[in-house]
Amino acid sequence: MEAFFNRVAEINDSVNGVVWGKFGLLLLIGTGILMTCCTKFFQVSHIGLWWKNTIGSIFKKSVIGHTKEKGAISPFQALCTALAATVGTGNIAGVAAAICIGGAGAVFWMWIAAFFGMMTNFSENVLGIYFRRRNDNGEWSGGAMYYLRYGLGSKKGCKTIGKILAFLFCIFTMLASFGIGSMGQVNKIVANIASAFEIESLSSVQVFGGVSLYKLIIGVVIMALVALITLGGLKRIASVAEKIVPFMIILFIAGSLIIIGVNYSQIIPAFKSIFVNAFKPEAFVGGTLGAAISAAVTQGFKRGVFSNEAGLGSSVMVHSNSNVREPVKQGMWGVFEVFADTMIVCTMTALVVLTSGVFDAKTGACAEGFSDATLVAGAFNSVFSWGNIGEKFIAIAMFLFAFTTVLGWSHYGSKAWEYLFGTKTTIVFKIIHVCTVIFGAVMTSSLAWDISDTFNGLMMIPNLIGVIVLFPLVMKITKNYVDRKCRNKDEKPILSNDPELQAEAEAYINQE
Repeated sequence: MEAFFNRVAEINDSVNGVVWGKFGLLLLIGTGILMTCCTKFFQVSHIGLWWKNTIGSIFKKSVIGHTKEKGAISPFQALCTALAATVGTGNIAGVAAAICIGGAGAVFWMWIAAFFGMMTNFSENVLGIYFRRRNDNGEWSGGAMYYLRYGLGSKKGCKTIGKILAFLFCIFTMLASFGIGSMGQVNKIVANIASAFEIESLSSVQVFGGVSLYKLIIGVVIMALVALITLGGLKRIASVAEKIVPFMIILFIAGSLIIIGVNYSQIIPAFKSIFVNAFKPEAFVGGTLGAAISAAVTQGFKRGVFSNEAGLGSSVMVHSNSNVREPVKQGMWGVFEVFADTMIVCTMTALVVLTSGVFDAKTGACAEGFSDATLVAGAFNSVFSWGNIGEKFIAIAMFLFAFTTVLGWSHYGSKAWEYLFGTKTTIVFKIIHVCTVIFGAVMTSSLAWDISDTFNGLMMIPNLIGVIVLFPLVMKITKNYVDRKCRNKDEKPILSNDPELQAEAEAYINQE
């Protein structure tokens, strides 16, 4: 049996090395560059437009008001649910790991990945709204599988390949939702809670396989909470997400700003180390200069994608449930999603690490007694030291970040299941997903995480093939929107590839 698992690990490492290696990262960044150029640097040239239509419209009833439309959610709820899935452990532990492995320069490359990732996410969401369909319950269903089947599949000679890629995307999505979207997140939650809020009388009791009673209890509680929310459907998930996500992001940013403020004298040196080490590392533990720069670029790109998920085709499955009819309008929420996740939350984490003294940017090494797993908690403890409040704060933040990630990925997996097996059977997936939570609480083997990490990355290959093939359509839809909204041209809006839904969307827009 051990030989079998060793063989599985070897195969997985080989696949993972391709998916998350130079090929996969170049595919991701290349797609982002393509979509950025094709839309004439939309994230910069129309920054006022997408800012006004996202966070600038946050208090409008049409944005935050709950819609009565069956199975549909507001744009703000869609954003919060998408952020719930993207803002996870990668924003804290992932950023710290990137800095430890790739140095401070990794942060710069993380920004670059996010800059181009904004337009990848934009393109995914434009295609998601344009190709979405109504399921048997009259609810919206969208995602990469739909623009692969109805978009790529409509190209000459591509009908079969479109269906095959849609099928593969759904399989990878479901498997990733069990791993990265459930077990991996819960494992981090349990480990952090058990460490920060230790109860000796429970942690000392071993239940089975070295698993403590304390961890088992935490796992059962989390499983019950996940079941209570996810079995209630998307509207309940979105309702919880819109309350927790803004709160957790604001709370984390506030705590981070205090740490950075206390260490204000290190802000300029921190930024200097980010930019200098991105191209010319001052020092690096082991390896040549070229290897050091390569590590910084690879870690920055990889962790950036891990964090904001631009290119994986995941968040488009919830953005497609928005009651918005304009594809570009929802696409702009995708731009803001990446901006908020990486440019704000991840940057806060990086500055906390680089200004607090827990990491030495010049030597590329953690301070004594710290590792990538404890850097952020150590940084918070350096200011909030009384009663280890800093560590407890990070444990709570990790809980909120990871827990909402589980909720978001439950929806992603259920949409993939729905595409393959039909609307009426999605309850089966939701029950299976809930059950995986307890495994995340008790499992200790890293193989499960490595495999789920691979499936997470495999999602991007069929998704990006669809985005690349359909980039002329994204350009056409974007130009149509800009011409109508910014240049006041009298043109027919491009809203859906389905004639009936196009007519319905036009009528909806005319009533607004």
